[in-house]
Amino acid sequence: MRSITIGMIVSLTALFAACSEKQPNKAPAPPPPEISVVETRAEDVPIYLEFVGQTGGLKDIAIRARVEGFLEGIHFQEGANVNKGDLLYTLESQPFEEKVAARQSNVAEAETMLAYANRDLDRIRPLAEINAVSKSDLDAAVATQEAAVASKEAAEAQLRAAKIQLGYTKIYSPIDGIIGKTKAKVGDFVGREPNPVILNTVSQVDTILVTFYITETQYLTVARFLAKGLTEEREGEKNLELILVDGSVYDHKGKPDFVDREVDSTTGAMLVQASFPNPEKLLRPGQFTRVRAMSRVVKDGILVPQRCVMELQGLHNVYVVGEGNNVEFREIKVGPKVGSNWLITEGLKQGEKVIYEGLQKVRDGATVKPTVVDLTATDQEKK
Repeated sequence: MRSITIGMIVSLTALFAACSEKQPNKAPAPPPPEISVVETRAEDVPIYLEFVGQTGGLKDIAIRARVEGFLEGIHFQEGANVNKGDLLYTLESQPFEEKVAARQSNVAEAETMLAYANRDLDRIRPLAEINAVSKSDLDAAVATQEAAVASKEAAEAQLRAAKIQLGYTKIYSPIDGIIGKTKAKVGDFVGREPNPVILNTVSQVDTILVTFYITETQYLTVARFLAKGLTEEREGEKNLELILVDGSVYDHKGKPDFVDREVDSTTGAMLVQASFPNPEKLLRPGQFTRVRAMSRVVKDGILVPQRCVMELQGLHNVYVVGEGNNVEFREIKVGPKVGSNWLITEGLKQGEKVIYEGLQKVRDGATVKPTVVDLTATDQEKK
């Protein structure tokens, strides 16, 4: 019985040994994950400031009636181009024509009185020379003639004033430009003081003016830049960009015209005006835009895409692939955003590889298989 038990133990031992020999080997380690990286490079990075501005025409001329009356005619198409001297509006002219006729009658009467006075003087002066009439008669004739001259001049002045008022019943465009929607219709009574109706506005838009405000701090930052633009010896120097409401950059650059003389004590801001050429008439008065101005240039700046940077509780970090393709979790310091990139002020240097895609696949100390991404080519493909 004992021999049987020992034989069974030996058999089981052999069986276990055989089973253990047939077990497969341990699975091999997985390959390192493939991730995309960008290689940093040092370059001069311009830093811009942006301001919200509003456009206006080079000239925005309000059209008003200079005399009272009912509007009789509108002689333009709203929103169309008009030339200097084009007839825009006509007002009723009958009251002013009557006044002109009355003044013409006064002039004719004054001319008649002057003719009588001249004849009397011509008749009395020879008689006075031979003492046929008294000296006082001559003086009276001279005074009458001078009074008649003055009356004629006054009547002619009143006639000119009446004709000027009659001329105001026709309103012409003062400049070449674009005219807007009329604010008065035919039959409206216009021109009454103290608040005469503004009939319309004509804007010259070959050049567009953009006004915007900057804070005191921003002024200190860009003062030298703006001063250079204002005092540039080269005529026509343009160094401002305009960003339109759809996010596109306007094709033509502008230049600053002036910075207001003082800071508004109620808002702490300063008014700045810039001008932009507008040959295609794309810009119109009243548009809201953003003005972009260069404030400084960072020498040998490092830019990385914003998607590379992780932010937590005010701290910024990136994953850097170092020697042996090992990942390092590194804290950095960032400056202003430049487009879709961060300007890195501390923590990175030229030639380092920063993980761009695949952040969820890596951890500090892990080994990866990096592939350098050419962001310039990627941007061109997107375009």
